[in-house]
Amino acid sequence: MGIFDSVFGKKEKTKKEKKELPWIQLESLDQLETIAENSKSKTQVIYKHSSTCGISRMVLNMFSESYDPDLDLDLYFLTIQHHRDVSNTIEDRFGVRHESPQLLVIKNGEVVFHTSHGAISDTDLTNYL
Repeated sequence: MGIFDSVFGKKEKTKKEKKELPWIQLESLDQLETIAENSKSKTQVIYKHSSTCGISRMVLNMFSESYDPDLDLDLYFLTIQHHRDVSNTIEDRFGVRHESPQLLVIKNGEVVFHTSHGAISDTDLTNYL
């Protein structure tokens, strides 16, 4: 115990438990057809992340904190710098202009909801189950 700790009292730091989300890494074009097919029976969600953007990192943290792990959906994670071809094909296949960060909800082979940036953390995914 240092002198400052004895004089001022040591404050205990509480570490937030980090949630582990059930991410499925989105890495191939073939997975997009699987997502479209699976969306006929179960909601599919794609989270597009930029690994070089501070805003994207902040939004990802907010989304992770608010995510309900009991939701019955498939949650895909795409790092756009690693798989630009997949990101471009999402835009073409689902007709949603690329942004990052971006969240897409897919049901019956179609995007039924999409949003980007700070609005991602406000998304209530239970509306799309």
